Amino acid sequence: MKDEFVVFEMEGRKFAVSIASVERIINAIEILPLPGAPEIVIGIINVAGRIIPVFNIRNRFNFPDREIALDDRIIIFQTKKRTVALLVGSEVNVIEISEEDVIKSDNVLPELIYISGVVKLKNGLLLINNMNEFLSLKEEEMLNNALCH
Repeated sequence: MKDEFVVFEMEGRKFAVSIASVERIINAIEILPLPGAPEIVIGIINVAGRIIPVFNIRNRFNFPDREIALDDRIIIFQTKKRTVALLVGSEVNVIEISEEDVIKSDNVLPELIYISGVVKLKNGLLLINNMNEFLSLKEEEMLNNALCH
C-alpha cells in the first residue's frame, strides 16, 4: 500500500507530512506575532476567518532562522488537537511512498518524537514529521493560553 506525502526541503534535508492531514498549501502571507506563545510558534495567520498558529520547524530542528521569502509556502493541516500551519520554503512536492519503505523512527531515532519515520531516497533521507507530537505538553498549554487571550 502507498501513502502520499507533502515533501519540503530545509537546510539540505528533506521532510514530509502525510497528505491525509493536509488541508491546503498557500503562498506565504503576513504572520502576526502571538504574545505568550511558545518559541516554536512564529505567530498566527488569518485564513478565511480562521486564526491558525504557525509552527517554526526551523526552530524545532535547531536550524538558523531566516527571513520569510515571498515564494515561501505555508502548509495548513489538521492535528489531533487543532488546525496548524508550517512555514516552509518554495519547493513543495507530493510523492507516494510504500509503507514497507518507511522505517519507524523508534528503530532509528527513538529520541526524536517529532519524527515518525525515515525513508531512504536515491538522494538522501526523508524524515516524516509526527505533527501530533510536535508540541510538548508545556508548549501546548502555552499555545492554548496565548490563543485564549
